[in-house]
Amino acid sequence: MIVFLHGVPETSAIWRKLRAAIGMESVALSLPGFGCARPEGFDSAKDEYVAWVADQLDRFDEVDLVGHDWGAGLTYRLALTHRLRSWVADVANILHSGYVWHPQAQVWQTPGKGEAGIEQMLATPTETLAERYTSYGPSVEDAREMAQGTDETMGASILSLYRSATPNLHSHWGPLAPTEAPGLVLHATNDPFSEEGKAREVATALGARFQSIEANHFWPYEAPDKAAEVLTQFWASVK
Repeated sequence: MIVFLHGVPETSAIWRKLRAAIGMESVALSLPGFGCARPEGFDSAKDEYVAWVADQLDRFDEVDLVGHDWGAGLTYRLALTHRLRSWVADVANILHSGYVWHPQAQVWQTPGKGEAGIEQMLATPTETLAERYTSYGPSVEDAREMAQGTDETMGASILSLYRSATPNLHSHWGPLAPTEAPGLVLHATNDPFSEEGKAREVATALGARFQSIEANHFWPYEAPDKAAEVLTQFWASVK
């Protein structure tokens, strides 16, 4: 089964166009708090998400896991700890030992400033949020779909998730080692959140292939046909 994991601040809707382009049976999981409710007692820390996704994956005999943004972070962890047939993920630099979180993440990680930032995001009209998102690749229509998923539950989940990952993910999940399942690190060439040098180093440490795709951060919206081509070719090569 092909399983997709979205990122932040997104919902599973980001995979809609790519799943259609692939034309194969797949599942796009909705991470708790992102377009859906959180289970009782779920605090939205990174390791809670890893455990939650692992439980979902156990429903399937074989899994080809694909992650974007924070979904990529979870994918890397699961590739190191869980049985998969294959995996694909972007922004591999976030797993590098020298990674420094981007400025917006640092705001969310700071008590007081993070809450104020989320309040401001929730108070921003959908159309304004959508306009901001278009600078990272998606069309106005797709950006609007993404912006419509923003709510208080998502805001609280964002704060908890980022605050569980300081100073960076490598400090919690390192050192890295080659994964048992074949992997592919995807680098969107116009993505300001993806550092190619660090991403290549992480790919090497994980024993994974590396491939660039000409797109911005929200490549599942922006370049679904090209991404489908890359993914299907990779899956076909997996024994």
